[in-house]
Amino acid sequence: MIHSQVKVPDGFRSLVTPVFRGSTTLFSRAASIIDTWNHDDVPYTYGSHGTPTTLELAARVAELEHGHRCFLTPGGLSALVLVYLACLGSGDHVLVPDTVYGPSRAFADNVLRRYGVEVEYYPALEGGFITSRIRGRTRLIWCESPGSNTMEVQDVPAIVEAAHQRGVLVALDNTWAAGVLFDAFAHGVDISAQALTKYIGGHSDLLLGSVTVRDKKLYERLGNNLQDLGMAVSPDDCWLALRGLQTLHVRLKAIEESALRVASWLAERPNVEAVLHPALPTSPGHQIWKRDFTGSSGLFSVVFRPPLSCEELHGSMDRLKLFKIGYSWGGVSSLVVTVDPKEAPKARVYGGRLLRFYVGLEDPVDLISDIEQAFRI
Repeated sequence: MIHSQVKVPDGFRSLVTPVFRGSTTLFSRAASIIDTWNHDDVPYTYGSHGTPTTLELAARVAELEHGHRCFLTPGGLSALVLVYLACLGSGDHVLVPDTVYGPSRAFADNVLRRYGVEVEYYPALEGGFITSRIRGRTRLIWCESPGSNTMEVQDVPAIVEAAHQRGVLVALDNTWAAGVLFDAFAHGVDISAQALTKYIGGHSDLLLGSVTVRDKKLYERLGNNLQDLGMAVSPDDCWLALRGLQTLHVRLKAIEESALRVASWLAERPNVEAVLHPALPTSPGHQIWKRDFTGSSGLFSVVFRPPLSCEELHGSMDRLKLFKIGYSWGGVSSLVVTVDPKEAPKARVYGGRLLRFYVGLEDPVDLISDIEQAFRI
C-alpha cells in the first residue's frame, strides 16, 4: 500500500491548474540532493520552497506587476515583514509613512525597534522633500499609496528619485491598486508587496501575501531571508488565488464604477464633511492619483459632520443590511468598519467620525439605499 506500482495515463489537459500538495520532494539520484529555495538552481527541493501550484501563482503575479520575480507569503502582513527583515539590520534607519497600515506600524514599533532599527514616520504627502530625512544609515523607505484609512496618494516617483540618489531602496504596499492600477516598477519602485487576500483572492476565503522584486539581486536577497524565516504557503490557497486572478479585471472594473457612484453620492450629503476617495478631486493627493494611476478601487473613507457621538455612529452601522461589518476587503461583499486611532493616528483629527467603506459587487443603487436608511441621510 505504500510502494504502489499503479500509474495513471499521461496526457490529461485541463483549463484548471492542478493543486500539487507535498512536503517531501523526491530526487532522481543521490548526487542531485540539494536544499535550496532558488528555483534557478533546482526547480523543486522541498515542499515549503514551492510546488508547481505555488510557483505558477508567483510567476503570474510577477507577470501582472511587470516584476522580475515574486515570492508568496502566508498573508499580507508577512509580506511586509519579509521586506522589513530582508532590508534592515541593527543600527539601520527606515522611513515609514505616517498613514501606514496599522499592523505594519505595530511590527515596526514592537519588533524592529526592539532589535535596534530606528523607525521614523514621515508625512505621507512629503514627496521629494523626503530627501531631508534620508541619513547615512537609511536603508529603506516604505510607501503606501493610498494610505490606510485616510487615503493620501503619495508622490512615489519623487520619493524614488530622492531615495535612489542616496542608494536607498523603496518598497511599496500596492494592495489598494491590486498591483495593476499603479505600475510600481514603471514608477521606479524596487519592491512591491500585496495582500493577495484582498483583490487577487477576491472572495474572502484565503490568506496570502506577495513580494515582487525589480531585479535578480533583490530576488536572491529576499529569497535567502524567506528560507531563513520558514514562511510557507498552502497550495490550496494558491489555487484559489489562481482562480481569482482570472476574474480580477472584470471585478475591478465593476467595483470601480460602483464605488465611484456611492462615493460621489455620499459627497453630496449635507451631513458628510468629506469623502476620502483618491478619484474625487477633494481627496488628498488627487492630482497625483490622476497622473500616476490607471483607475481606482473600492476602498474609501467617509468623514461625517459633527456633532456625532460614537453611539450614534455604531447605531447607524448596526442598521445596515447589505454592508457587513468587518475588516478584510477586496471580496464581493460590501463592508464598513470603524477606524482604531491607535492603528491610524492620522484619523484622530476627525474625532471618531471617520468610517471606512468597501464597495463590492452588489448593485450600487441598493447600496446607496442601504446607507440612506441606516444613516438617515
